[in-house]
Amino acid sequence: MDNSSGVGVIDKAAQVLDALEAGPTTLAQLVAATGLARPTVHRLALALVHHRLVSRDIQGRFVLGSRLVELASAAGEDRLIASAGPVLIQLRDATGESAQIFRRQGDWRVCVASAERPIGLRDTIPVGTQLSMKAGSAAQVLLAWEDHDRLLDGLQNARFTPTVLAGVRRRGWGQSLGEREPGVASVSAPVRGPSGRVIAAVSISGPIERLTRQPGRLHAEVVCNAARVLTEALRKNNE
Repeated sequence: MDNSSGVGVIDKAAQVLDALEAGPTTLAQLVAATGLARPTVHRLALALVHHRLVSRDIQGRFVLGSRLVELASAAGEDRLIASAGPVLIQLRDATGESAQIFRRQGDWRVCVASAERPIGLRDTIPVGTQLSMKAGSAAQVLLAWEDHDRLLDGLQNARFTPTVLAGVRRRGWGQSLGEREPGVASVSAPVRGPSGRVIAAVSISGPIERLTRQPGRLHAEVVCNAARVLTEALRKNNE
């Protein structure tokens, strides 16, 4: 399928932005992902930084910029969040546990939607909470399908191992036991954008006493179903 608009510089800038959807990216990774010449990618990336459509993290890698968030908010087109409410409520009610959606932002994962368990002991994660990409099943899911260089970078000082991430890719979901916080367990599954890239993780979390030491055995199927519903909603909205 030809995605060319006929305006070369716009098409190339769009390629750069598409490549950054997966997370922090070095110049070399951008060149590999876009297939464009290194000087062209460098020039476009710096121009996009100037307009805040792209930013740099503390390691100098390129990331999507804050201006995109502002534009999405102004247009009211954050389709993931718009679709999230009913899905998270249904997931919460089906499992009896708090449900969340996380997106990766640089070296953090941010809760962008949640449905809290109304009563009893629960794992409360308000919208806007920043959590580490080094622990927890949502972090596993957001990292598992990254390219080799990002995997290696993400695994540095992580509470999980390459074997754990290989299991996440094989099963299509992740689980954690006390990785992020002692006594808390979680199960997460990937939400994919129209391009097929993992753009978010849908999760449930709660005390190990309820979720047991094999939370995936109890809840992976319903969590994966919620992720599929959100993925399909994003695909339909893009048609």
